[in-house]
Amino acid sequence: MSRYRPPRTAGTALITPQGEARLRAELHELWHVRRPQVTQSVSEAAAQGDRSENAEYTYGKKMLREIDSRVRFLTKRLESLKVVDSRPADPNKVYFGAWVTLENDNGEETRYRIVGPDELDLKQGLISIDSPLARALVGKALDAEVRVQAPGGEQTFYITAIEYP
Repeated sequence: MSRYRPPRTAGTALITPQGEARLRAELHELWHVRRPQVTQSVSEAAAQGDRSENAEYTYGKKMLREIDSRVRFLTKRLESLKVVDSRPADPNKVYFGAWVTLENDNGEETRYRIVGPDELDLKQGLISIDSPLARALVGKALDAEVRVQAPGGEQTFYITAIEYP
């Protein structure tokens, strides 16, 4: 069995200003803080002698490769992203960046913000513009009925509030 994995699709190249700031902060942290620390520990481990049996050296080199890989990804991704910082022409409809409050058939409410795929965080209520729910919501107005095909079957939601930060 091969270890080849096809490259992950990058998704929609949209991001909110907060998401861009978070990615830039991660890039800065990796390049200016973590990488110098790991480089220093690798050089100290290399100075101890035999590298073939030195776990600190091997682990440090692996960490450097992971950091460099993430730095390359973030650098390329930040170049290709378009920051969406303006409000839509029609704020009464759901578009990128909107906070949407949904009510299901049981009367339970949930609140989501439609963001780029790089900002996805369900614990904070951030859903990707590429997700089935977000695709179903985009362009809909207040009080609209939205049907989404979920793994557990089709679900129906009603839009009860739309807000833009």
